[in-house]
Amino acid sequence: MDTYIVLDLEWNQSPDGKEGTIAGIPFEIIEIGAVKLDEEFNIIGEFHRMIRPTVYNKIHFKVYEVIHMEIEELRQQGEPFAQVIQEFWDWVYCSGERPHFCTWGSMDLTELQRNIEYYGVKNNFSSPLFYYDIQKLYTLLYHCDDKNKPPLDKAVEEMNLNEDRGFHHALDDAYYTSKVMQTMDFQKIREYVSLDYYHTPKTREEEIYLVFPDYAKYVSREFPSKEEAIADKTVADMLCYRCNRMLRKRIRWFSANQRNYYGLALCPEHGFVRGKIRMKSNGENFFVVKTMKIVGKEKAQELYEKREDTRKKRSERNRLKRLREKVKGKR
Repeated sequence: MDTYIVLDLEWNQSPDGKEGTIAGIPFEIIEIGAVKLDEEFNIIGEFHRMIRPTVYNKIHFKVYEVIHMEIEELRQQGEPFAQVIQEFWDWVYCSGERPHFCTWGSMDLTELQRNIEYYGVKNNFSSPLFYYDIQKLYTLLYHCDDKNKPPLDKAVEEMNLNEDRGFHHALDDAYYTSKVMQTMDFQKIREYVSLDYYHTPKTREEEIYLVFPDYAKYVSREFPSKEEAIADKTVADMLCYRCNRMLRKRIRWFSANQRNYYGLALCPEHGFVRGKIRMKSNGENFFVVKTMKIVGKEKAQELYEKREDTRKKRSERNRLKRLREKVKGKR
């Protein structure tokens, strides 16, 4: 039977900021909550555990504002992470079920795997790990601006759901996420799966290609540097995801910050194809997430304007740099 595991986590972090962050575990999970749905999205089970903290000895003030728990309470009520995660796996995979993981946002599965690796316990997630980001899907259905994704409590309010629990505790937030799912036209957007990037492709054969109704995504293998990544032919190529035709670029890849790159090509059959490359790091190497989207003339023109604006800003920075060097040389 296919099931949907709606997961939510609460975590702590260094109360001393970046200076006190422990390598390998910037966020220590202190609570796991999950709701299990059947194929019809009926709630058929719940999972909830508090986790005994061992990494950070004080609750960050921002975390306390959300959970209202002191470190002593967590130590008394919590159980060891290794024990909790094994109980979680037993609950998820009981009776040979095929789980589809769902979260509100994109961070939970990454941080859960980071904690799993830190504690040296078995990771039973599949690789690559596909999941449903319910916040993203909700935004696609009900909000035009995908850059301003609503928080969970806002979605609950917009859907006129009964607020019979509080917010900002793991099980409660998982419960509300599942209730939002029940009200959504899920079949309409179920193709838009998300990919967790905690484990990235290591070889060319493992690289990932996904085609959605209105855009395509490519996730590259790892590269030692950004320069090597952007110079790779597969990364730099622009293809039409409708007809699979290799395209001639109208705007070669450019960037204002070396994190995001933009390009434009023209398909003789399907029109302008806008490309975006996001340069990402896994801490050791770099990998690329490239999206390709068919756009109209207006969006294409916006990219021409963006390239020109980038050129002007770069020219001005270079002019100021030369001026500073000239002034410095006279001293």
